Amino acid sequence: MSRPYRIDDDITLTGFTGRAHRPGEGRYEELRRALNPAVDSRPALVAEAYGMADVRAALLAARAHGVPFAVQATGHGTHAGADGGVLVRTTPMASVLVDPVRRIARVGPGARWGHVIAAAAPFGLAPLSGSATDVGVTGYTLGGGLGWLARRHGFAADSVLRAEVLLADGRHVTASADSHPELFWALRGGGGGFGVVTSLEFRLHPVSRVYSGFAYFPVEAAGDLLEAYRTWIDTAPDDLSTAVVLRRMPAEGPLAGRHVAQLKVVHAGDEAEGRRLLAPLLRAAGPALLDETRTTTYADTAMGGTPNRHMSMLEEVPGAVVDVLVAAAGQAQTVEVRHWGGAMSRPGPDAGPVSHRDTRLSVIVDTPVPGLAEALRPYDNGGTFLNFLADTRRTAAAWSGADHARLREVKRAYDPDGFFRVGHVVEP
Repeated sequence: MSRPYRIDDDITLTGFTGRAHRPGEGRYEELRRALNPAVDSRPALVAEAYGMADVRAALLAARAHGVPFAVQATGHGTHAGADGGVLVRTTPMASVLVDPVRRIARVGPGARWGHVIAAAAPFGLAPLSGSATDVGVTGYTLGGGLGWLARRHGFAADSVLRAEVLLADGRHVTASADSHPELFWALRGGGGGFGVVTSLEFRLHPVSRVYSGFAYFPVEAAGDLLEAYRTWIDTAPDDLSTAVVLRRMPAEGPLAGRHVAQLKVVHAGDEAEGRRLLAPLLRAAGPALLDETRTTTYADTAMGGTPNRHMSMLEEVPGAVVDVLVAAAGQAQTVEVRHWGGAMSRPGPDAGPVSHRDTRLSVIVDTPVPGLAEALRPYDNGGTFLNFLADTRRTAAAWSGADHARLREVKRAYDPDGFFRVGHVVEP
């Protein structure tokens, strides 16, 4: 049975059937937090929603009283707080339905990639998930979604077929190629500033087993490995996704405390072919300290991600950049160079506004390194990727100029007064 929840002396949520948490009550301290410790959000109320009607009740209350409104499933993509407003947690809305015949998944806004992978695996199917299984599906996909199958099948946003969306005025609409097509376009890479997605439908892909894992080399081999990598990528097939990572290993476990050059590999094919393709890189780096690559199920492929404190998007890695990255690795915990391209750079005619598809390589560094941005600037294309961007002042850089202009038109049409204004949003 629904009951009104007071947000403060003036605001109540009418028709809300979920659980509400105010400061000092219930699980408020736990649920208000984002994954990024720099975001210390202090909403007036955290509302755990159990269905679309709960989300709508919270939205209408925030709108009626002019307070900030934000939605969070896992907190991975939260980069700004909803201080004094309403924070909706969609974590309980974690349904996953798989249609193995049509190769389609339909998920709720609280679903995580681990849920979808587990549901799809028995049918030999896989989603275009990210590096970590605990990441929320919806936020990741709306931001574009760069996963380890992206070179073969494109960005996660490119596989979206339909979205159920709660608009800023409380209307609930279906966005697809045939219904609200401009909104549908914007959602596939334009982020969550156009409405609250309460259900997402997307394609699954016939991938069950992959050759994947890590090979580790002494950090002294980093220069030779990167020199080989910068030309090797010219002939790498779409089935093969790789990254070179310069990192310090944890204090416990294999290679404890060592500074290493790591090769990350996901090959959507057989192991023998994968090893043949990687042979030039392995020769350049010399004997491996440890080779953990193997054939495994896609569900058991855990590649891990790199926390982002700096990102550059590059077209090439000339020798001067190799020297800069090797030097940066002496100050940072992790420096990752990742190969893009493949299907990501060949969008269909109706593809959404995913950022800078022609980018060949990204560089992500987990620690601020003085002078790094300046050293890479001559080689940086000036773009960024919404999923990897923490600074909400740079949101517009996540799209091309033409896509940003079109996104502003969609924002004006669906949220003309800018109700959705927390985090990465397009200004109307």
